[in-house]
Amino acid sequence: MSRLGALGARLYRGEVGYDFVGKRKIWYGISILITITAIVGLAVRGLNMGIEFKGGAVFTVPSTSVSVSRAQTDTEEASGHDAIVQKLGNGGLRIQVTELDTKQADAVKTQLAKDLNVDEAKINADLVGPSWGETIANKAWTGLGIFMILVVIYLAIAFEWRMAVAALIALIHDLTITVGVYALVGFEVTPGTVIGLLTILGYSLYDTVVVFDSLKEGSKDITKQTRWTYSEVANRSINGTLVRSINTTVVALLPVAGLLFIGGGFLGAGMLNDISLSLFVGLAAGAYSSIFIATPLVADLKERDPQIKALKKRVLNKRAAALAKGETAEGAADAGAEDDPEDAEPGEAAPAAAVVGPRGGRGGRGRPSGRRR
Repeated sequence: MSRLGALGARLYRGEVGYDFVGKRKIWYGISILITITAIVGLAVRGLNMGIEFKGGAVFTVPSTSVSVSRAQTDTEEASGHDAIVQKLGNGGLRIQVTELDTKQADAVKTQLAKDLNVDEAKINADLVGPSWGETIANKAWTGLGIFMILVVIYLAIAFEWRMAVAALIALIHDLTITVGVYALVGFEVTPGTVIGLLTILGYSLYDTVVVFDSLKEGSKDITKQTRWTYSEVANRSINGTLVRSINTTVVALLPVAGLLFIGGGFLGAGMLNDISLSLFVGLAAGAYSSIFIATPLVADLKERDPQIKALKKRVLNKRAAALAKGETAEGAADAGAEDDPEDAEPGEAAPAAAVVGPRGGRGGRGRPSGRRR
């Protein structure tokens, strides 16, 4: 078994772990800071909307020795508007100019053929109306709203309303960060961006639902025991699925990174950049939120339930009583399981730690360690 696999097995059994839920205020603070940065970026810089949302013309020029900067200058002089020029993988150019009608586009095309020294017939010109982009955006917003409503309904039925609320907050968190990154880096927003944003919703939910399923199983009949609080069971659920979450995220990010850095960077394919950046940022944000945001939020909401509050009080009282008898902290955590056969962890019989560090073996009672006399 590999080291990562062995670590995953130990995390699943609870032999080691990290207190994600206990340090949730740190994760909340980090998320709030990142979200505020994203919102400020949106407010200050705004989104660089593509030509599909503004309207205009797109000229595709065959392979030429003219530099991007010169092509941009020539296009702006010919059209009287700002131009965006991208180098394509085949050595050609993709030139976007907003607010052009058919007559103006024909004149610009003729002038570009002269300035760039290419055959006018080989320059492809496509006119795009702003209404098309608005239609796409409106349909995307409608689809996003329907998707979120269905997700909340399903999670509320399959799990519980607290998990539905936490998943919805995590989704909004992921989308806000992704859109904010677009504003900060100045990438153009195109229909490809919209496709990427809609795609990350499923990936963002995947890891979250995996942890929720583990938590649902682990917290079954939780009030019938006095060994673990709900937050500790939630923390065990995160640790138990941690390696799986890391593996699935890395496997998903690698091909997307290939699209972003190889396809978009070296080949100069603009549409690949549009889709892959939103996917890359969204996948990373989704992996973060499923571990550090969604499940701790569920624990926070659940701990307000009167039954769960009473359970926490019983667990802490039993541990305090065990510590007063001179037991170790770990022995105090296990005291309930020894006193009552039903006081085993809900959904799992094996003992487990809720914080970092390996479990030690359980020593005998009534005799201190040391050399026998």
